[in-house]
Amino acid sequence: MDLDLFRGIIPFVAVAEAGSFRGAAAALGVSPAAISKAVAKLEEEVGLALIARGGRRAALTREGADFFARCRPAVAAVSGAREAVAAARREPAGELVLSIPQVTTALVAPVLAALRSRHPRLSFRLIVTDERSRLAEEAVDVAVRIGVLSESSLIARRLGGTRMLTVAAPNYLALRGAPRRLADLDDHVCMALIGPSGRPWPWLFASGPRPVTPGLITEHGPALVDAALAGLGITQAFGFMVEPLIAEGRLVALLDDEVATGPDVHAICSPGRRATPRVRAAFDAFADAFAAEPRRGASGRAV
Repeated sequence: MDLDLFRGIIPFVAVAEAGSFRGAAAALGVSPAAISKAVAKLEEEVGLALIARGGRRAALTREGADFFARCRPAVAAVSGAREAVAAARREPAGELVLSIPQVTTALVAPVLAALRSRHPRLSFRLIVTDERSRLAEEAVDVAVRIGVLSESSLIARRLGGTRMLTVAAPNYLALRGAPRRLADLDDHVCMALIGPSGRPWPWLFASGPRPVTPGLITEHGPALVDAALAGLGITQAFGFMVEPLIAEGRLVALLDDEVATGPDVHAICSPGRRATPRVRAAFDAFADAFAAEPRRGASGRAV
């Protein structure tokens, strides 16, 4: 393809539309001499006269009129494409691909609702996985991660901290009683997550981590909450997972004086995507959602 394919076309189309070299020069912000030179060069390249010079107006030759009819849509298409790209830089649109861990699904739904309300041209693809997504390779726009970020090349925005709440259902506590101190957990059915080593994660308390002997282990955090709701035993979960259930009375927060600070939550993206409007919009929506979350005590009441 000729890299100079459009050389002289824009000045020629401008002359044809304006009906004069002076009008074309004013439209393009250059001198009439520059317009005349560019059109003359184009005529030399195509080997035909395209504009009949003389008189007060620049009239198209028969060949010039045919050439203009073919070139004008091409120029309009290129201008439209450039405008579409410019609009995309301003307004979030298209598919936003999000990768989130399973435990954050309840947090993400309100974020997507806020994004749809603000930017109706956005659509969403949600990848729910506890595997660390390779953002560039998997075409992920934004990922939510909990814990320490190991990839220093990523763009990260801290959304907020977490708290580890120990909870059980009222019907379980009615049968087994509530633990008053950490040592009492030995007499209860504890349910825990499996770590990468294949062993249960220790529970986190203000006085430090404490291993538990679990009666149920799983890799799926929400399943632990469901098991607690069913009265199967005691579990520990991020505050954002169980605080609404505590407020509704479906779960009871235990060991209030041992509530520990958990890992931070971040929204991350690869450096090449941070300038896109949909990524900026997603970062802002996540930050707004976390900022709007009320701080709660272990009992689930807003403070």
